[in-house]
Amino acid sequence: MAKNKLKRKHRKPVPTNLADMNCKPDSYYSGTRDKMLKYVPKDVKTTLEFGCGFGGFSALLKKELGVEAWAVEIDKAAAAEAAKKLDKVICADAHESVSEIPDDYFDCVIFLDMLEHLADPYSLLVALKKKLTTRGVVLTSIPNVRYYHNYIDFAIKGDWDYKDAGTLDKTHLRFFTYKSILKTFDHLGFEVLLMEGIHVTRNKKLRLLNLLLFNALEDLKYLHFVTVAKPRTENKP
Repeated sequence: MAKNKLKRKHRKPVPTNLADMNCKPDSYYSGTRDKMLKYVPKDVKTTLEFGCGFGGFSALLKKELGVEAWAVEIDKAAAAEAAKKLDKVICADAHESVSEIPDDYFDCVIFLDMLEHLADPYSLLVALKKKLTTRGVVLTSIPNVRYYHNYIDFAIKGDWDYKDAGTLDKTHLRFFTYKSILKTFDHLGFEVLLMEGIHVTRNKKLRLLNLLLFNALEDLKYLHFVTVAKPRTENKP
């Protein structure tokens, strides 16, 4: 009986090695994330994007803002494609790339759904402070692990199932909520200039329940949170 049930669900085999787990389709690297453009200060001259994929977003910055666009990408094929579009692409692990990045050079360092893939995003953010100019900011888009779909799965159903993409992407090593994002930047010596939820759900039941609970579930509405932060003056190397 149990065997038939498993058969009907067509369950996928669990990856047996890290190479299988990190295998991503080309579409994973090719997005432009054009809606993130509005969060980049319009007066920036130099940008550095971590995990740029094929370089679509940084290429958009070059086109729209005329920036000098650098990027870091660990995947060799993606880095080679990005190098055709950008001013400089460093093909390396995020932490290892720091030694190749000039100090006091970038007006905006960008992480679009990238920090959650790192075992230690905290020391990287601290190390990048000295790579920013005096007006430099860090722009991040971070998945919200308390997004209502996830919340129902783990808080009510008791499920925590890793997937090929999304908030519970099997390559994610860190998980964040609205509060933990704020605490992380504060603890690391950053001032959050802007924080905004994006990709909002239209679920009517959640909206009604949130209203009844005086907005206690407001953060569950958003799939991602965007932050713009800068090092506090006393914490700038």
